Amino acid sequence: MVRHKEGNSNKMLNPKTKHFEFNGVVGAVAISVGLPIFTVFLNQMVRPEYYIEGWFSNFNLDKVFSGLHSLDYYFVDRWDLWVYYLTWYFVLAFLDVVLPGRVMEGVELRDGTKLKYKINGVALSTFMVVVVAMRWQLTQGRVPELQFLYKNHVDICVIAILFSALLATYCYIASFVPLLINSPNGVGTNEKILALGGNSGNPIYDWFIGRELNPRIGPLDLKMFSELRPGMLLWLLINLSCLHHHYLRTGTFNDALVLVNLLQGFYIFDGVLNEEGVLTMMDITTDGFGFMLAFGDLALVPFTYSLQARYLSVSPIELGLPRVIFIVGVMALGFYIFRSANKQKSDFRQGNLPHLKSIQTKRGTKLLADGWWAKSQHINYFGDWLISLSWCLTTWFQTPLTYYYSLYFATLLLHRQQRDEHKCREKYGENWAEYEKQVPYKIIPYVY
Repeated sequence: MVRHKEGNSNKMLNPKTKHFEFNGVVGAVAISVGLPIFTVFLNQMVRPEYYIEGWFSNFNLDKVFSGLHSLDYYFVDRWDLWVYYLTWYFVLAFLDVVLPGRVMEGVELRDGTKLKYKINGVALSTFMVVVVAMRWQLTQGRVPELQFLYKNHVDICVIAILFSALLATYCYIASFVPLLINSPNGVGTNEKILALGGNSGNPIYDWFIGRELNPRIGPLDLKMFSELRPGMLLWLLINLSCLHHHYLRTGTFNDALVLVNLLQGFYIFDGVLNEEGVLTMMDITTDGFGFMLAFGDLALVPFTYSLQARYLSVSPIELGLPRVIFIVGVMALGFYIFRSANKQKSDFRQGNLPHLKSIQTKRGTKLLADGWWAKSQHINYFGDWLISLSWCLTTWFQTPLTYYYSLYFATLLLHRQQRDEHKCREKYGENWAEYEKQVPYKIIPYVY
């Protein structure tokens, strides 16, 4: 932890949370129970022995629930899955700490300090690619680890959900333990910095939202690590296991499965290799690390974002060159909008684009209202959504089930936009009202 200036000890470091998201405790409980069940439910509908066809014409509740077990089965009988999953999580954590990388500072915290982060996505990704390649070579393409992952997909999903709950519980309890390392903080106390949205005093709500802003075990930042490593890389391996399953069964590579692996693999590696961009995202700067983020990072991402690859492994189609070109075009357009818009805003904040039109705020900052950011308030969200659509298109129009991700992502982006809008109205007041007049569209130009 680096001290850049003395904080104001007269100002409360951790004010009580007054604004509740998701309708408070009721919403937190509903999401904590409902979303994990929904995640398992989704995966139960895409299995080799049973998968949804068309507009759910063969939907059968008995088949959806077949193969599921009570909690004691996952905690006792499948102890092997716990060994494998915990090994996966903590080996990645060890590599995250020891592999070489450059050290960067995060944004300034409320106590005037900045946390340090090791950026070593290149080293870790290279290590993993080498390991997978070596296993392919040594097993002559059989790769039993990928076969095990494919065969035990739903059970591993349940383990990831349970681990997310345990991790959130640990972080909640640890948030009450005073600073032992890097004490005192920037305001001269041993208080940990809590999330502004997760300090309500209600245990259930704070456990869900996340009470501590940046929970750490030594040099390991649990929030940033969980967001970029175990879930994202497991998503990649799940996709590979689907492609591998099809190859072992048929001896061929299906173009749709290869395409979804390439598109999503590109997105995953781009995120890991450009991880410094996460340091200024709301997840890192504002949100606490509770069940909401832990479940999203470790279970929702790998086990629902891989739905297209799972479906293509049980219901493969040949896209053909014209459709492949079209899908790649949608992905390329979305990525171009997403990346160039974010770069333009970053360059503007660094003072490299002074000619762009902006609104001077009373807080001394500027609201960019030119270039990409004259088209909509969150034009980068539109690009991100087009990327999600391209992945769903790899299954073409076999079933609406595989378009779950694009619909979910649209809902997530709408929530983020409304959350950001509420925050900016409070922060900028009349300057934000002027900004909304100049840039009336929120995400999609001329539509919304």
